[in-house]
Amino acid sequence: MEELNKDHETNLKPNKEQQDFENTLTGNEPSKEENLDFKNRVDLSELEEGINLIKNEISKVIVGQKAMVDMLIASILSNGHSLIEGVPGVAKTISAKLLAKSLDIEFSRIQFTPDLMPSDILGTSVFDMKSSEFEFKKGPIFSNMVLIDEINRAPAKTQAALFEVMEERQITIDGHKYEMNLPFIVLATQNPIEQEGTYRLPEAQLDRFLFKIDIDYPNLIEEIEIINREQDLKGSKKTDKITAHLSKTEISKFQELVNQIIIESHLVKYIADIIVNTRSNPFLYLGASPRASIAILKASKAFAAMNGRDFVTPEDIKQAAIPVLQHRVIVTPEREMEGVTTKQIIKQIIEAVEIPR
Repeated sequence: MEELNKDHETNLKPNKEQQDFENTLTGNEPSKEENLDFKNRVDLSELEEGINLIKNEISKVIVGQKAMVDMLIASILSNGHSLIEGVPGVAKTISAKLLAKSLDIEFSRIQFTPDLMPSDILGTSVFDMKSSEFEFKKGPIFSNMVLIDEINRAPAKTQAALFEVMEERQITIDGHKYEMNLPFIVLATQNPIEQEGTYRLPEAQLDRFLFKIDIDYPNLIEEIEIINREQDLKGSKKTDKITAHLSKTEISKFQELVNQIIIESHLVKYIADIIVNTRSNPFLYLGASPRASIAILKASKAFAAMNGRDFVTPEDIKQAAIPVLQHRVIVTPEREMEGVTTKQIIKQIIEAVEIPR
């Protein structure tokens, strides 16, 4: 009889799972034995620290524009180029300058004009009287970060000069190949409003930009903060406050870490489903190319790393989809006349594609 009572008491004792459940309900902490410390398979601590340093430097000058800053940093981590679009005066150029100054890399700026020639960008061969040979003089494109201001003001011949260097990180002149020093990032700006004296960028060139970043006007609170900061400058330069933090070696290291971010096969299919849907959408005249699939893959890995994760989630893919796709697809003329934008169509496609679980 005593043995039966002991067995009965044993059965009444809660097991560890029951105890943990009760602790959750009562607010008590689980035992130390049950505390599990999940760590990333890829160490992202240095990357997170470096990104925070860059954001802090840029925030010394730029008010708001968090999405723009995130995408600029993601483009660097993905080793991709960005096209920044916005009306005059919304800090397109200064943002690119600040980003370059927060990095310990070479920086050059090219102002695109209708009379600009390819040799003004790439460089040209000059005859050396002493050696009686032609010597190649490198153009401003030979830098780690190149800011092209008002890129849509140069004609097609000059735009074509960027095709090879943006895709292959090299140029070919007079039969000689010249490779760029890595990292090599192109940041271009353009004004969507003013059309006089501008040229539409070729689709092949647009496809070489990882992101198209739209910059909107600041809100009232941000506008007041911008005015106050300008008042506090008292004539000093905005870039004087910025300190360089990341070297070329560190940037290359972070880019390699981003490449190691894990993405599951069902999420790869999710990216492919989105891209294929752009090609069959009746509202789109031109769908996205396979280069867009790769761009979303790289960008989603960068966003995952920036959020401290070594794996990609559907939210990372959604965050990357619009800036990656909006300049790669073309709305049909009928829908364009109705005021439908590429951004609206891409949002509809993302909502229509089933999210993998």
